[in-house]
Amino acid sequence: MDKIKFYCVTNKKIDFIEDENYNFGWVGQGKIPDNYLNCNTLENIFYKEKYYSELTFHYWFWKNLLKYEDNDTWIGFCQKRRYWICEGANKTIDRDNINQFLFKEIENNNNIEALICDPISTYGVKKTKLIKRGWKNLIKNPLIFFNYKYQNIELHFDMHHGHGNLRAAIELLDQEDRNEFLNYVKDNVNFNPHIMFISKKEIIDKWFKTLFEWLEKCEKEFGFKTLSGYETTRIYAYLAERYLSFWFKKYTKYKEHPWIFIDV
Repeated sequence: MDKIKFYCVTNKKIDFIEDENYNFGWVGQGKIPDNYLNCNTLENIFYKEKYYSELTFHYWFWKNLLKYEDNDTWIGFCQKRRYWICEGANKTIDRDNINQFLFKEIENNNNIEALICDPISTYGVKKTKLIKRGWKNLIKNPLIFFNYKYQNIELHFDMHHGHGNLRAAIELLDQEDRNEFLNYVKDNVNFNPHIMFISKKEIIDKWFKTLFEWLEKCEKEFGFKTLSGYETTRIYAYLAERYLSFWFKKYTKYKEHPWIFIDV
């Protein structure tokens, strides 16, 4: 069994995680707590934090820390409200007992190159919400109203983060991914959320390189000035979340793994 080195991204001090393998990356505007990693140093994109969310730390880690990691070290990312837990945990997990259930070690298994979060569904949307937020999609395809298989990733993104924005972003991908990712968001009714993954140095470097090159192109499409509210302020993080599901499934030997929401 190999221990996992975790980086938890947060804008609040976390006082209930006791595992020594957890490192905390600070993306908040307030005073950074002692022993937290500050991503407002060295090569960084901290000025984009409002729009990039936890990706602000991911970028900083990629540019400044990843090169110092051993090739065989498992590295995991999580965030202030969401944590990896052991498989088979069947008790109610909260702040008081989470340390008993934290996922800490991974089998040295050559068949697995990455872990991603257990998926969440995009189907089963209330019809009133479909009418209110998805009417443009309904006009094109009324079957969305009756058949869950049409309540896909693309519809979900259109409803919550701006109609047509996901498709416009996909058009900016390199050709090798463009058509496949478009088919992926049309054909699937779940995705692996929260930009959380566990992998090793080589794959992490490839993922971040591909991701941030794409997001730079997306900035030319969406910019920053017109982004506001829940819908689009953090569009770059929402895009990364959907792309992660596709990318890790295409380019790695992956496994889906349990996670838990803990309110802070």
